[in-house]
Amino acid sequence: MGLFNRKTNDVAPAAAPTAVNPALAALTGNYAIDPAHSSIGFTVRHAMVTNVRGTFGEHEGTLQLDGSDPSRSAATIDVKIASIDTGIADRDGHLRSGDFFDVETFPVMSFRSTTAEQLGGEKYRISGDLTIKDVTRPLSIDLEFNGAATDVYGNERVGFEGSAEILRSDWGLTWNAALETGGVMVSDKVKLNFDISAIKQAA
Repeated sequence: MGLFNRKTNDVAPAAAPTAVNPALAALTGNYAIDPAHSSIGFTVRHAMVTNVRGTFGEHEGTLQLDGSDPSRSAATIDVKIASIDTGIADRDGHLRSGDFFDVETFPVMSFRSTTAEQLGGEKYRISGDLTIKDVTRPLSIDLEFNGAATDVYGNERVGFEGSAEILRSDWGLTWNAALETGGVMVSDKVKLNFDISAIKQAA
């Protein structure tokens, strides 16, 4: 059966809309990401045998939440790439260099959302454009709403946690080294990790 019933030409009943999380529905407003209580990082395979994890210590962003219609929500994130930290100073210096991010020329990585959707329950997907260096490509981030609370200072907070996978070569991050045993030093696939706490702003 299609949208129309072939026998009667009656319009078929529309699919029931996904129920809006009542807790989220009450949270419509503009929020600023709290960098002191948020984490933006990555995981990448190293030498084919283990994972290297890193974070970006300096970032800022906004959330515009529409609790009654999540598809109207939006997000922005700006990350200072020089703040990268993998726990090894020499490796961080290499990542900042022209072999990778070239932070002298391209100091900021940014994300600007274009669409948002509720996947069901407390799970959401926000899609948009990720810019690294001089390349902008689409990215979708799957998120889970972790809840809302008022902190001891009276700030209304919301929390989201999520991830996305990219191929770094799509953004011109192509440096690598071959291993004698086969394979390469750094995987092309990178997992981006987001743990976000955001504070509601005054109207």
